[in-house]
Amino acid sequence: MIKAYACIWSNKSAAEMVKFYKSVFKGTKVGKFSYWGKNPMGIKEGSVLTAHITILGQKLMLLNGYEEMSFNESISFVVPCKTQREIDTYWKKLSSGGGKPVQCGWVIDKFGVRWQIAPADFDKWNTSKNKKKMEAMTNEMWKMTKLDIKKLQAAFDNA
Repeated sequence: MIKAYACIWSNKSAAEMVKFYKSVFKGTKVGKFSYWGKNPMGIKEGSVLTAHITILGQKLMLLNGYEEMSFNESISFVVPCKTQREIDTYWKKLSSGGGKPVQCGWVIDKFGVRWQIAPADFDKWNTSKNKKKMEAMTNEMWKMTKLDIKKLQAAFDNA
């Protein structure tokens, strides 16, 4: 069965993005590339059109489109982390080279793609039927830029 996957319009950076994400996420698989043929948009024939990669089991297609498009806050990729070391590692790598940390565990990488670097238990905490625990964890999260698993867990457990 074919599964849905995301396409990231990369503004001529698909090949560079493949290298960067491969350096950030261990086990990233690089798939096939396609190349521009003759076209009416003036894009150089033979330049990269698409690059397929699989990051943490999620297939993505990076597309070098024919006009500049910008990313916005409405789409992001969530990276669930089991340890604080994972959070710290992804945070450092994704914010390097011009990336930007954002409140509540978000980071914008140097290409403008938004990532949520979150504890693996975040969904469990955030969907808890115990409103007091969920709100305590959320209030603690709002104080943070990079998330701290121990503080979030403590806020949840001690509410």
